[in-house]
Amino acid sequence: MSKLITVFGATGNQGGSVIDYILNDTELSKEYKIRGITRDTTKRAAQELAARGVELATANLNSTESLQAALKDSHTVFLVTNYWETADGELEYQQGRNVTDVAKQLGVTRIIFSSLHHVTKESGGRLTHVPHFDSKANIEQYIRDSGLECTFFMPGWYMSNLNGILRKGEDGAFQLVFPVGKDAKFPLFDAAHDTGLFVGAALKHASALQGKQILAADAYYTPDEIVSTFTKVTGKKAVFVHVTGEQYKAALPPAIAEELFENQLFVENPGYYLGESLDPSHKLLDRKPTTWAEYVEKNAAVWA
Repeated sequence: MSKLITVFGATGNQGGSVIDYILNDTELSKEYKIRGITRDTTKRAAQELAARGVELATANLNSTESLQAALKDSHTVFLVTNYWETADGELEYQQGRNVTDVAKQLGVTRIIFSSLHHVTKESGGRLTHVPHFDSKANIEQYIRDSGLECTFFMPGWYMSNLNGILRKGEDGAFQLVFPVGKDAKFPLFDAAHDTGLFVGAALKHASALQGKQILAADAYYTPDEIVSTFTKVTGKKAVFVHVTGEQYKAALPPAIAEELFENQLFVENPGYYLGESLDPSHKLLDRKPTTWAEYVEKNAAVWA
């Protein structure tokens, strides 16, 4: 009998990729039936999932009563929370607690949570303004303390962020403008295409990954490697431009400037994944993740 996996964010980058991977995988499609959680089950993306055999449901992460219905009979839950919906880390933490509490009450076996490192703690208190990381790390700890079986999917630095960041300067060359040094290492990740690849590995290797983190990125890229690869693939000139923190923040909306600046500093030191190798996570995969070169080629029209 198939086990039920409930996937939050079913029509988003992460949840949608998880569902697509399970449906297309010979092993997992037999092992799991899928319930997709989305805010609007009538929208086109949701209806397309329904046509592929996905059960659709809605849930309010702020309501344990709503979550009782959404998680009923689930064996596994893939949970992704959205800090940026409210920009409230405490609310995001409460939402993660709600899902965890209800999952435990209902006898859910396993949670796979889309997590991140705790910037404040891992920087020794040097960087204290990155709540969209810290709140997820707090949820991770709450899940660990709950006693539920768990694995933590750690998404890398989204390649799609570069769609808007790599922009033409006045001289016509594309510029990558960052407040970090040339040795900073960004673990680039194609979330829409590869989340399912890594979460699928977490499902297939569940016993080996109990309580473990799986690092979801193709490779570490320095700013110079990002622009040189871009130029090689597109033929368009691109350069890395280092700016001061004040210059960087001045170009951003004030409400998020400090958060994004400190996020950059965290990538530089102690490192997005604290210097950990990606190899152990890659060895669990069925295929190689999307490279930055492949992403640029696939999305070249963005920079046309």
